[in-house]
Amino acid sequence: MKKIRVVAAIIEKDDKILIARRNHGELEGFWEFPGGKYEEGETGEQAIKREIEEEFDVKIKVNEYLCTIEHQYDSFYLIMDCYICSLEEGHMVLHDHSAIRWINPKEEGIDWVPADRKVIKEYNEYK
Repeated sequence: MKKIRVVAAIIEKDDKILIARRNHGELEGFWEFPGGKYEEGETGEQAIKREIEEEFDVKIKVNEYLCTIEHQYDSFYLIMDCYICSLEEGHMVLHDHSAIRWINPKEEGIDWVPADRKVIKEYNEYK
């Protein structure tokens, strides 16, 4: 089984968090925390800053590490390092997602990708 290691950003703003709708792959249409794969030699903080800038044309500040989530999907095993972040500069432009939303972290009824259900639970327990 293929293992994939990624990073995810829980971007906070005015007591809300950013979620993004996937626009490709087997999980298309589901909501997730934005992020992506590590590049060779990157730390988690470097990877998440790069990924968010590539996906949204904005710069973020990494405030703290939250958790690492592991999840078995049908076709791969995911290991996801999650960071709590805030926006530093820029205006959001969507490159890799079909939509974004700022939500209350306790909002129910979100059609999350399975691994991110674990992330939101960890985030809410932490906060």
